[in-house]
Amino acid sequence: MIGIFRKEPAKDTHYMLLKSNLNQTAKDLQDAYNNLQNAVEPDLIDCYIYELNSVQMRYKFLLAAIKKIEDSCGTDA
Repeated sequence: MIGIFRKEPAKDTHYMLLKSNLNQTAKDLQDAYNNLQNAVEPDLIDCYIYELNSVQMRYKFLLAAIKKIEDSCGTDA
């Protein structure tokens, strides 16, 4: 009976926004890795390391938020 009132994650606007942000963050993560691989200047290497750490943290946060929504709905979207 309770399952009737639960939102499906795929229909939730917040969920879809999180998924979109996760996809963009995955692209940003790949860009950060590419930038780090091509950097030769020590200051740029430091910059890209900080950027990489930042994007990794954002990715982990978004992944956890999506997992929390999926767990609360009881689905694997």
